[in-house]
Amino acid sequence: MVRAGFLLLEHFSLPAFTQVLDTIVTANLLRPRLFSSRTYGMKTGEVVSDLGLVIRPDVRIDYSMIKDLDLLVICGGYRTELKVPDELIGLLRMAGDLGVSLAGLWNGAWFLGRAGLLDGYRCAIHPEHRPALAEFCKVTQVSSEPYVIDRDRLTASSPSGAFHMALDWIRGLHGKALVEGIEDILAFEASRYRRIKPAENRCVSAPLREVVKLMDANLEEPLEMEQLAVYAGRSRRQLERLFKEQLGTTPQRYYMELRITEARRLLQHTELSQVDVLVACGFVSPSHFSKCYSAYFGYRPSKEVRLVK
Repeated sequence: MVRAGFLLLEHFSLPAFTQVLDTIVTANLLRPRLFSSRTYGMKTGEVVSDLGLVIRPDVRIDYSMIKDLDLLVICGGYRTELKVPDELIGLLRMAGDLGVSLAGLWNGAWFLGRAGLLDGYRCAIHPEHRPALAEFCKVTQVSSEPYVIDRDRLTASSPSGAFHMALDWIRGLHGKALVEGIEDILAFEASRYRRIKPAENRCVSAPLREVVKLMDANLEEPLEMEQLAVYAGRSRRQLERLFKEQLGTTPQRYYMELRITEARRLLQHTELSQVDVLVACGFVSPSHFSKCYSAYFGYRPSKEVRLVK
Protein backbone atom coordinates (compact mmCIF):
# COMPACT_ATOMS: atom_id res chain seq x y z
CA MET A 1 0.00 0.00 0.00
CA VAL A 2 1.26 3.47 -0.93
CA ARG A 3 0.88 5.86 2.00
CA ALA A 4 0.11 9.48 1.05
CA GLY A 5 0.01 12.39 3.47
CA PHE A 6 -1.47 15.82 2.73
CA LEU A 7 -0.13 18.80 4.66
CA LEU A 8 -2.85 21.46 4.53
CA LEU A 9 -1.44 24.98 4.80
CA GLU A 10 -3.67 27.95 5.65
CA HIS A 11 -5.80 29.01 2.65
CA PHE A 12 -4.80 25.89 0.68
CA SER A 13 -6.58 25.31 -2.64
CA LEU A 14 -9.47 23.00 -1.80
CA PRO A 15 -10.14 22.13 -5.48
CA ALA A 16 -6.47 21.14 -6.07
CA PHE A 17 -6.43 19.02 -2.89
CA THR A 18 -9.71 17.26 -3.72
CA GLN A 19 -8.55 16.51 -7.26
CA VAL A 20 -5.64 14.45 -5.96
CA LEU A 21 -7.58 12.89 -3.09
CA ASP A 22 -10.52 12.00 -5.32
CA THR A 23 -8.18 10.26 -7.75
CA ILE A 24 -6.62 8.18 -4.96
CA VAL A 25 -10.02 7.26 -3.49
CA THR A 26 -11.28 6.24 -6.92
CA ALA A 27 -8.21 4.06 -7.49
CA ASN A 28 -9.06 2.22 -4.27
CA LEU A 29 -12.62 1.66 -5.48
CA LEU A 30 -11.22 -0.18 -8.48
CA ARG A 31 -8.40 -1.97 -6.69
CA PRO A 32 -8.91 -1.93 -2.91
CA ARG A 33 -6.10 -0.97 -0.57
CA LEU A 34 -3.71 0.40 -3.17
CA PHE A 35 -3.43 3.70 -1.29
CA SER A 36 -3.96 5.13 2.15
CA SER A 37 -4.26 8.86 2.86
CA ARG A 38 -4.06 11.11 5.88
CA THR A 39 -4.32 14.86 6.33
CA TYR A 40 -1.96 16.91 8.50
CA GLY A 41 -1.84 20.43 9.89
CA MET A 42 1.13 22.44 11.09
CA LYS A 43 -0.71 22.95 14.37
CA THR A 44 -3.53 21.32 16.28
CA GLY A 45 -6.98 22.40 15.17
CA GLU A 46 -8.66 23.64 12.04
CA VAL A 47 -7.29 24.94 8.75
CA VAL A 48 -9.20 27.36 6.52
CA SER A 49 -9.24 26.57 2.80
CA ASP A 50 -9.21 29.09 -0.04
CA LEU A 51 -13.00 28.83 -0.24
CA GLY A 52 -13.38 29.76 3.42
CA LEU A 53 -14.40 26.22 4.36
CA VAL A 54 -12.93 24.98 7.63
CA ILE A 55 -11.14 21.63 7.50
CA ARG A 56 -9.92 19.71 10.53
CA PRO A 57 -6.84 17.67 9.57
CA ASP A 58 -6.51 14.20 11.03
CA VAL A 59 -3.52 15.14 13.17
CA ARG A 60 -0.79 17.71 13.76
CA ILE A 61 2.28 16.64 11.80
CA ASP A 62 5.52 15.83 13.58
CA TYR A 63 8.85 14.24 12.76
CA SER A 64 7.81 10.74 13.90
CA MET A 65 5.16 10.53 11.18
CA ILE A 66 7.42 11.24 8.21
CA LYS A 67 9.00 7.79 8.14
CA ASP A 68 5.57 6.20 7.64
CA LEU A 69 4.91 8.02 4.35
CA ASP A 70 5.67 7.24 0.73
CA LEU A 71 4.40 10.61 -0.54
CA LEU A 72 4.03 13.94 1.27
CA VAL A 73 1.90 16.54 -0.53
CA ILE A 74 2.27 20.21 0.41
CA CYS A 75 -1.10 21.84 -0.28
CA GLY A 76 -0.80 25.58 -0.88
CA GLY A 77 -3.15 28.11 -2.39
CA TYR A 78 -3.45 31.57 -3.90
CA ARG A 79 -3.57 33.29 -0.50
CA THR A 80 -1.23 30.91 1.33
CA GLU A 81 1.47 33.04 2.94
CA LEU A 82 4.93 32.44 1.47
CA LYS A 83 6.59 31.95 4.81
CA VAL A 84 8.29 28.73 5.88
CA PRO A 85 8.65 28.05 9.60
CA ASP A 86 11.83 26.27 10.69
CA GLU A 87 9.76 23.25 11.72
CA LEU A 88 8.42 22.81 8.19
CA ILE A 89 11.91 23.15 6.70
CA GLY A 90 13.09 20.40 9.04
CA LEU A 91 10.14 18.14 8.23
CA LEU A 92 10.63 18.52 4.49
CA ARG A 93 14.37 17.91 4.63
CA MET A 94 13.84 14.85 6.78
CA ALA A 95 11.33 13.52 4.25
CA GLY A 96 13.85 14.11 1.46
CA ASP A 97 16.60 12.34 3.41
CA LEU A 98 14.31 9.35 4.02
CA GLY A 99 13.47 9.04 0.32
CA VAL A 100 9.84 10.14 0.69
CA SER A 101 8.45 11.48 -2.59
CA LEU A 102 7.46 15.14 -2.27
CA ALA A 103 4.64 16.97 -4.02
CA GLY A 104 3.47 20.58 -4.11
CA LEU A 105 0.05 21.85 -5.18
CA TRP A 106 -0.61 25.42 -6.39
CA ASN A 107 2.36 27.21 -4.73
CA GLY A 108 3.48 24.13 -2.78
CA ALA A 109 6.65 24.02 -4.88
CA TRP A 110 7.74 27.29 -3.25
CA PHE A 111 8.00 25.56 0.13
CA LEU A 112 9.93 22.66 -1.36
CA GLY A 113 12.27 25.15 -3.00
CA ARG A 114 12.81 27.03 0.25
CA ALA A 115 13.85 23.75 1.86
CA GLY A 116 16.42 23.23 -0.92
CA LEU A 117 14.61 20.19 -2.25
CA LEU A 118 14.13 21.27 -5.86
CA ASP A 119 17.78 21.74 -6.82
CA GLY A 120 18.32 20.06 -10.19
CA TYR A 121 14.61 19.38 -10.65
CA ARG A 122 11.88 20.69 -12.94
CA CYS A 123 8.73 21.92 -11.23
CA ALA A 124 5.38 23.62 -11.77
CA ILE A 125 3.90 26.43 -9.68
CA HIS A 126 1.02 28.88 -10.02
CA PRO A 127 2.00 31.74 -12.38
CA GLU A 128 1.55 34.29 -9.58
CA HIS A 129 4.43 32.73 -7.65
CA ARG A 130 6.66 31.62 -10.51
CA PRO A 131 8.98 34.67 -10.38
CA ALA A 132 9.41 34.35 -6.60
CA LEU A 133 10.45 30.71 -6.87
CA ALA A 134 12.78 31.31 -9.80
CA GLU A 135 14.45 34.14 -7.88
CA PHE A 136 16.00 31.90 -5.23
CA CYS A 137 15.94 28.49 -6.92
CA LYS A 138 18.70 29.21 -9.41
CA VAL A 139 19.32 25.54 -10.30
CA THR A 140 15.64 24.64 -10.59
CA GLN A 141 13.80 24.71 -13.93
CA VAL A 142 10.54 26.49 -13.10
CA SER A 143 8.10 25.40 -15.79
CA SER A 144 4.91 27.02 -17.08
CA GLU A 145 3.31 23.59 -17.50
CA PRO A 146 0.18 22.69 -15.48
CA TYR A 147 2.10 19.93 -13.74
CA VAL A 148 5.52 18.31 -13.69
CA ILE A 149 6.64 14.90 -12.43
CA ASP A 150 10.41 14.79 -12.21
CA ARG A 151 11.60 11.61 -10.50
CA ASP A 152 10.42 11.85 -6.86
CA ARG A 153 9.11 15.42 -7.11
CA LEU A 154 5.51 16.04 -8.21
CA THR A 155 4.23 19.59 -8.63
CA ALA A 156 1.05 21.14 -10.04
CA SER A 157 0.06 24.76 -10.60
CA SER A 158 -3.74 24.38 -10.75
CA PRO A 159 -6.59 22.01 -9.86
CA SER A 160 -6.68 20.45 -13.33
CA GLY A 161 -2.89 20.14 -13.22
CA ALA A 162 -3.22 18.36 -9.87
CA PHE A 163 -5.69 15.90 -11.39
CA HIS A 164 -3.44 15.01 -14.32
CA MET A 165 -0.40 14.89 -12.04
CA ALA A 166 -2.16 12.34 -9.84
CA LEU A 167 -3.20 10.28 -12.86
CA ASP A 168 0.34 10.20 -14.23
CA TRP A 169 1.72 9.26 -10.82
CA ILE A 170 -0.74 6.38 -10.51
CA ARG A 171 -0.02 5.33 -14.10
CA GLY A 172 3.66 5.02 -13.23
CA LEU A 173 2.84 2.87 -10.20
CA HIS A 174 0.03 0.68 -11.50
CA GLY A 175 -0.26 1.05 -15.26
CA LYS A 176 -2.52 2.51 -17.91
CA ALA A 177 -5.55 0.27 -17.36
CA LEU A 178 -6.14 1.52 -13.82
CA VAL A 179 -5.86 5.15 -14.92
CA GLU A 180 -8.39 4.57 -17.70
CA GLY A 181 -10.75 3.09 -15.14
CA ILE A 182 -10.33 6.14 -12.88
CA GLU A 183 -11.06 8.46 -15.80
CA ASP A 184 -14.17 6.46 -16.70
CA ILE A 185 -15.55 6.76 -13.16
CA LEU A 186 -14.74 10.41 -12.66
CA ALA A 187 -15.70 11.15 -16.28
CA PHE A 188 -16.39 14.78 -15.55
CA GLU A 189 -17.02 15.98 -19.01
CA ALA A 190 -14.10 15.46 -21.30
CA SER A 191 -15.55 18.60 -22.91
CA ARG A 192 -13.27 20.53 -20.61
CA TYR A 193 -10.29 19.21 -22.53
CA ARG A 194 -11.82 18.43 -25.91
CA ARG A 195 -10.67 21.62 -27.59
CA ILE A 196 -7.04 21.45 -26.56
CA LYS A 197 -4.62 19.61 -24.34
CA PRO A 198 -1.93 22.30 -24.27
CA ALA A 199 1.04 20.04 -23.53
CA GLU A 200 0.10 17.55 -26.23
CA ASN A 201 -1.45 19.41 -29.14
CA ARG A 202 1.44 20.49 -31.33
CA CYS A 203 -0.87 22.21 -33.82
CA VAL A 204 -1.53 24.96 -31.31
CA SER A 205 1.02 27.75 -31.12
CA ALA A 206 3.16 28.27 -28.01
CA PRO A 207 1.56 31.66 -27.11
CA LEU A 208 -1.91 30.12 -27.24
CA ARG A 209 -0.86 27.12 -25.14
CA GLU A 210 0.47 29.54 -22.52
CA VAL A 211 -2.79 31.51 -22.47
CA VAL A 212 -4.85 28.33 -22.04
CA LYS A 213 -2.63 27.25 -19.13
CA LEU A 214 -3.08 30.66 -17.51
CA MET A 215 -6.85 30.45 -17.92
CA ASP A 216 -6.90 26.99 -16.40
CA ALA A 217 -4.83 28.17 -13.43
CA ASN A 218 -7.03 31.23 -12.80
CA LEU A 219 -10.62 30.06 -12.63
CA GLU A 220 -11.48 31.52 -9.22
CA GLU A 221 -10.22 34.99 -10.14
CA PRO A 222 -10.42 35.14 -13.95
CA LEU A 223 -7.85 37.28 -15.71
CA GLU A 224 -8.89 40.09 -18.04
CA MET A 225 -8.28 39.64 -21.77
CA GLU A 226 -5.76 42.47 -21.66
CA GLN A 227 -3.78 40.64 -18.95
CA LEU A 228 -3.78 37.41 -20.95
CA ALA A 229 -2.62 39.27 -24.04
CA VAL A 230 0.27 40.83 -22.11
CA TYR A 231 1.33 37.44 -20.75
CA ALA A 232 1.25 36.02 -24.28
CA GLY A 233 3.17 38.96 -25.74
CA ARG A 234 0.32 39.72 -28.15
CA SER A 235 -2.32 42.40 -28.55
CA ARG A 236 -5.92 41.59 -27.63
CA ARG A 237 -6.86 41.53 -31.30
CA GLN A 238 -4.01 39.13 -32.11
CA LEU A 239 -5.08 36.88 -29.23
CA GLU A 240 -8.66 36.80 -30.47
CA ARG A 241 -7.41 35.88 -33.94
CA LEU A 242 -5.30 33.01 -32.53
CA PHE A 243 -8.31 31.55 -30.75
CA LYS A 244 -10.49 31.90 -33.83
CA GLU A 245 -7.96 30.34 -36.21
CA GLN A 246 -6.67 27.53 -33.98
CA LEU A 247 -9.59 26.70 -31.67
CA GLY A 248 -12.60 27.97 -33.57
CA THR A 249 -13.91 30.08 -30.70
CA THR A 250 -13.34 33.32 -28.82
CA PRO A 251 -11.11 33.67 -25.73
CA GLN A 252 -14.13 34.68 -23.67
CA ARG A 253 -16.13 31.63 -24.73
CA TYR A 254 -13.21 29.29 -24.11
CA TYR A 255 -12.58 30.74 -20.65
CA MET A 256 -16.26 30.38 -19.80
CA GLU A 257 -16.20 26.74 -20.89
CA LEU A 258 -13.30 26.03 -18.56
CA ARG A 259 -15.06 27.69 -15.62
CA ILE A 260 -18.50 26.24 -16.19
CA THR A 261 -17.28 22.66 -16.68
CA GLU A 262 -15.14 22.94 -13.54
CA ALA A 263 -18.26 24.14 -11.72
CA ARG A 264 -20.13 21.07 -12.90
CA ARG A 265 -17.33 18.79 -11.75
CA LEU A 266 -17.36 20.38 -8.29
CA LEU A 267 -21.14 20.08 -8.03
CA GLN A 268 -21.07 16.44 -9.08
CA HIS A 269 -18.02 15.20 -7.19
CA THR A 270 -17.73 17.31 -4.02
CA GLU A 271 -19.99 18.33 -1.15
CA LEU A 272 -19.43 22.04 -1.79
CA SER A 273 -22.51 24.22 -1.75
CA GLN A 274 -23.63 25.98 -4.91
CA VAL A 275 -22.37 29.29 -3.49
CA ASP A 276 -18.92 27.83 -2.76
CA VAL A 277 -18.77 26.41 -6.28
CA LEU A 278 -19.70 29.65 -8.00
CA VAL A 279 -17.05 31.51 -5.98
CA ALA A 280 -14.43 28.87 -6.80
CA CYS A 281 -15.14 29.28 -10.50
CA GLY A 282 -15.16 33.06 -10.62
CA PHE A 283 -18.87 33.90 -10.94
CA VAL A 284 -20.05 37.18 -9.47
CA SER A 285 -23.50 36.16 -8.20
CA PRO A 286 -25.88 33.17 -7.96
CA SER A 287 -28.08 34.63 -10.69
CA HIS A 288 -25.15 35.10 -13.07
CA PHE A 289 -23.93 31.56 -12.33
CA SER A 290 -27.38 30.06 -12.86
CA LYS A 291 -27.85 31.92 -16.15
CA CYS A 292 -24.46 30.78 -17.53
CA TYR A 293 -24.95 27.21 -16.31
CA SER A 294 -28.41 26.95 -17.86
CA ALA A 295 -27.17 28.37 -21.16
CA TYR A 296 -24.34 25.84 -21.30
CA PHE A 297 -25.95 22.65 -19.96
CA GLY A 298 -29.66 23.29 -20.48
CA TYR A 299 -30.66 23.17 -16.80
CA ARG A 300 -30.02 25.10 -13.61
CA PRO A 301 -27.10 24.17 -11.32
CA SER A 302 -29.60 23.32 -8.57
CA LYS A 303 -30.74 20.41 -10.79
CA GLU A 304 -27.24 18.92 -11.09
CA VAL A 305 -26.95 15.30 -9.96
CA ARG A 306 -24.69 14.92 -6.93
CA LEU A 307 -22.49 11.83 -7.28
CA VAL A 308 -20.90 12.12 -3.82
CA LYS A 309 -22.32 9.59 -1.38
